[in-house]
Amino acid sequence: MRLPLAVVTSAGTGTEVRAEQELRDYTTLRLGGPAARFVSAASADELVHAVRAADAAGDALLLLGGGSNLVIADEGFPGTVVRIANRGWSIEGDLLTAEAGQDWDELVAALVADGYGGLECLAGIPGLVGATPVQNVGAYGVEVSSSLHSVDLLERASGELRTVPAAELGLAYRTSVLKGTDRAVVLRVRLRIATDGQSAPIQYAELARTLGVSPGARVPAERAREAVLGLRRSKGMVLDPADQDTWSAGSFFTNPIVPDAELAGVLERIAGAVGAETTVPRWPADGGAKLSAAWLIERAGFGKGYPGPGGRVSLSTKHTLALTNRGTARTADLLTLAGEVRDGVFAAFGVVLRPEPLLIGCAL
Repeated sequence: MRLPLAVVTSAGTGTEVRAEQELRDYTTLRLGGPAARFVSAASADELVHAVRAADAAGDALLLLGGGSNLVIADEGFPGTVVRIANRGWSIEGDLLTAEAGQDWDELVAALVADGYGGLECLAGIPGLVGATPVQNVGAYGVEVSSSLHSVDLLERASGELRTVPAAELGLAYRTSVLKGTDRAVVLRVRLRIATDGQSAPIQYAELARTLGVSPGARVPAERAREAVLGLRRSKGMVLDPADQDTWSAGSFFTNPIVPDAELAGVLERIAGAVGAETTVPRWPADGGAKLSAAWLIERAGFGKGYPGPGGRVSLSTKHTLALTNRGTARTADLLTLAGEVRDGVFAAFGVVLRPEPLLIGCAL
């Protein structure tokens, strides 16, 4: 049952604070219970004020961007949810400055249309600009870290506003020093972009084949963007309200990195399960090898469309790495399916899968 919505006060900057706002309305999974207090901050100043007010009151705080990387408990969030809604961007030379609440895919599309390149392989990714350095968002051979110049942050402990260079953010595969902590709030992001209208070098083999080019080649940014969007749509990874395969948090598990010391044993175990002649997709990674989570999931017996409790959730019918809400799910259903997949992959291959989305008020 949907709880009533009530305006209870003002945040002091003209921003309403609402009580019992259903968070399922703000997540791409369409899951999550109510927030005790809900603030929408339409400028960086409002965002700073709302965070400082919650911190001064000792209130639990959840920052809400595009909701594409969140799994929120059915019970909701008992503190203050601040929706990051500051939008817009500017360009000086090859330096792009974008507000944290700017829709990421809208920004990428506009840049490509205006003759800029470098971010086109990240087209179609849902969410907001401010989340991209936190997660070190990446796809099709490109990561935000390759373009990131700096971020403007609110340091919550001190209340200080700082500009932090990318080199200090500890950027690595799908992570940074900001991920999984509440130490700072991203206010805006700066990225280097190409001014010649050409893409970043095409590194991802599937994308290179689609474009008909050799790895390392550059192509017009718009051509690369359209190819990426086509590939993402084929996997249910472009948001579409009419397609329940996109009622997801994107890739639910990160590709596991197996340390060098364990790799031979893992590969031997995989060979014993699926056949010694099978080629296991893997890529070099710091201190080991990165395996394909989707490949492991499917070969552990979880095919496309594999159902969870009551069929209310399932793996996407297009891609085994996405867990989807089929319309009537609860967060508990999703976590049950996620746990079954994680445990099944570990039982089959001895590889631990870890969730990519942030789990709020719940655990896997």
